[in-house]
Amino acid sequence: MVFVTLGTQDKTFGRLLKKVDELIDKGIIQGKVIVQAGKTHYQSSQMEIFDFCSQEQLNQYIEECDYMITHAGVGSIINGINHQKKVIAVARRAKYGEHENDHQVEITTKFAGFGYILGCVEVDELEEKISELHDFTTKPYESNNKNFCDLIARLIDEK
Repeated sequence: MVFVTLGTQDKTFGRLLKKVDELIDKGIIQGKVIVQAGKTHYQSSQMEIFDFCSQEQLNQYIEECDYMITHAGVGSIINGINHQKKVIAVARRAKYGEHENDHQVEITTKFAGFGYILGCVEVDELEEKISELHDFTTKPYESNNKNFCDLIARLIDEK
């Protein structure tokens, strides 16, 4: 099963679901596809689509999926990584009205650069990233919170 999550953004991301539909038609994406679409209203006879669900249900879908396709929201990405799933993140783009700015491009680029995910700046890269899944190994996420807190504590102590 493939799980697609678009998070809880107030803007739509129909471009990604249209691309997923196309890749199902081409046989690139196979098996059941479940989509948490948020505010994106999209009709498809090939995907099971719902708006929102509980965190418990979301985690169950992630746990059961073979791989995950997500918008480049940090919470969604880290949730997939923490479930040891292969994650393909696709950036929402300001030029398409999918977000206020292009910070998801930076998120995608950074997480992919560290080897945590396969990242797409544009939806047209999705087919290529799916072909890379077989050879991709999930890397455990290492939070930098402890280093950040230690730095703040040192700065406070220096005052």
